[in-house]
Amino acid sequence: MVPSSGPVRKAVILAAGMGTRMKKADATAGGLAPEQSRAADAGLKAMIPFERPFLDYVLTPLCDAGIEQVCLVVAPGHAEIRNYYNQPGITRRLKISFAVQDPPRGTADAVLAAEDFVGQDGFLLLNSDNYYPAEAAKLLCGLTSPGVVVYPREVLLEHSNIPADRIGKYAVVKVSADDRLEGMIEKPTEEQLRSLPQPILISMNSWRFDPQIFAACRGLALSPRGELELPDAVLRSSREFGVSYLVRRCGQAVFDLSSRSDIAPVAALLRGKQVRI
Repeated sequence: MVPSSGPVRKAVILAAGMGTRMKKADATAGGLAPEQSRAADAGLKAMIPFERPFLDYVLTPLCDAGIEQVCLVVAPGHAEIRNYYNQPGITRRLKISFAVQDPPRGTADAVLAAEDFVGQDGFLLLNSDNYYPAEAAKLLCGLTSPGVVVYPREVLLEHSNIPADRIGKYAVVKVSADDRLEGMIEKPTEEQLRSLPQPILISMNSWRFDPQIFAACRGLALSPRGELELPDAVLRSSREFGVSYLVRRCGQAVFDLSSRSDIAPVAALLRGKQVRI
């Protein structure tokens, strides 16, 4: 397969998660609007309403950066997402497609669900429950070969809504002197963190891929969690297929919508932001 090059116009958004953390009651969440509570009860993080559903805000910076087509990877029971985006007039700048991940077997498996949508094109890969800064979308769309946008750990700790214990579970990226991905450490220990050069760089699952990633996602061994993990596929693509990943640093924070206590700080962040999809 010949690697794609040139501007990226497609994005794949992972929206098939079960929303287990969001479904749990949370005494620190504060008062939620009834429609927010209903979406949280269903685990539909991407559809939690502010002035518009959360996913509308996630998609807007992608449109601004040049993305024209988006595939939403959803679970079989996520009819609400499909029904919303199939309404006339919801999208004017984007063409929305859907792929179903059934059963949910991890992030690498979710990427495989979008293979028909991607075809031979380069594409972006992002989470549906993260609000990425506009800078990150521009950095990703500026890549003409595979790469990842990473975020300094201190920026996330100081400026995002993500608590330190949650950030501690995110993958740390090891970067070469020429800004290439050297490796990833899942759930690093404090000893490992102390051994790394500063600033420590965190992956928030914001990637630019070529179609080669699909071969790397096939035949993966299950992780200790019993899932097919995207970081394993990335490292396999580098090791076995010679894919080199550029690393771009984003100095702005990502906001996360994983639990009910995240809803209030995310609402404050989104207040006044326009949706244009």
